[in-house]
Amino acid sequence: MTTILIVDDEQDMRNLVEVMLSQSGFQSLQANGGQEAFKLLKEHHIDLVILDVMMPEMDGFSVCAEIRKESDVPIIFLTAKDANEDKVKGLTIGADDYVVKPFSASELIARIQAVLRRTEGEVVEDTNHLIVKGEIELDDVSRKVSVSGKVVPLTLKEFEILHLFMNNESVVYTREQLLEIIWDAHYSGGTRTVDTHIKTLRLKLGAKTGKYIQTVWGLGYRFEVVR
Repeated sequence: MTTILIVDDEQDMRNLVEVMLSQSGFQSLQANGGQEAFKLLKEHHIDLVILDVMMPEMDGFSVCAEIRKESDVPIIFLTAKDANEDKVKGLTIGADDYVVKPFSASELIARIQAVLRRTEGEVVEDTNHLIVKGEIELDDVSRKVSVSGKVVPLTLKEFEILHLFMNNESVVYTREQLLEIIWDAHYSGGTRTVDTHIKTLRLKLGAKTGKYIQTVWGLGYRFEVVR
């Protein structure tokens, strides 16, 4: 089971995040600051760290810098700050992503899953890994997609969207979440680009509208195999 370390000086926030993680099948450990986090990282196998920035004795940036001296464990910053310079600083010193409070459980879990996919992909780059849903087969090593045995050429963004959906069947993603996960925090385009990519992806998959990528009216999209 994936184990996530929650580092935050506020007990209520740690408990809230732990509940969100538990509901999505993750195991978690808690640390109230940097020193306890370092101890737990040495004693346990940690797959990902959720790290608060604003902590009294040692801020998250300092904790992240110290972790990076010893480990490549994925780190997601959790903070109330929304200043762009803080995001840049966090990513520069080694964080993998940044979540701003207040946040929803679905946003946090989506970001965790995206980071884990990226980092796990680096570890198993020589291992063939197939995801098969219905008639669609996706190889996340060769980055090839085939439908009923026929290879379908996809752009990078189309592949990433499909990869996200197939790894998280039945999860509803809003257009805003897809922009944040598939594009990046600095992307200035609107959500219409998401609709355009979804439309093109549906056509390339050759499936009837909604057979795989379904529109959830008023919310966004989800992937589901309709049998």
